[in-house]
Amino acid sequence: MPEPDALAAALLCLSEHAGKLTQLDQREAAHAAQASDRITALTELATGLSQALDDQAQVLAGHKDLDDKVTSFAKRLDELAPADDPARRGYQPSPSPRFWKLEGQAKEDAIARLRAWVDHVYQPGYGHLTASLGGCWEQHPLCLYAIDWLSELWSALYLQPRRTTGTLAGQAEWQTRLLPAAAQQIAAETARCEHTPLRTGRPVRIGNVS
Repeated sequence: MPEPDALAAALLCLSEHAGKLTQLDQREAAHAAQASDRITALTELATGLSQALDDQAQVLAGHKDLDDKVTSFAKRLDELAPADDPARRGYQPSPSPRFWKLEGQAKEDAIARLRAWVDHVYQPGYGHLTASLGGCWEQHPLCLYAIDWLSELWSALYLQPRRTTGTLAGQAEWQTRLLPAAAQQIAAETARCEHTPLRTGRPVRIGNVS
């Protein structure tokens, strides 16, 4: 082959190889870009999983803390009123009487329970606050509701085997705020009604409960 033709053939071959090398470089660059994208995605996934594990650890730690608090609270309750010792359980509130539907003997029994508390605790112990208790209170649903929760709350506060700072605060709240407010409601309810007093022969007295 003449020298010029050989040179031309060599140049052509080199050009073809250069093209192939360019294509190979482009293909490898594309593979490298894809690999980089995958690595980035895997890194983000790993970071997300790590954060999720940290969050889960915090949640589990919170559950452990809550379990500890519940256990501690249950222990304190058991110390105040052990479930296996009936003598130390203290007073348990009775079901609410459904005065709006009670009739006959069932209603009489429910009122008798309130009457016993009024006679033995309320009137002997709370002085001028009880002076305005109308003799017809048993005929007023509002009075029945009020005396029911007053007597139950009093029993829950005073008929306990131990007195804690919580029950002491409850007793103070009951006497200084709740009792005067309830006594005032009862007085207003029975002040100007036409009922005949059931348990006294004297007119209903209206006292100062402020």
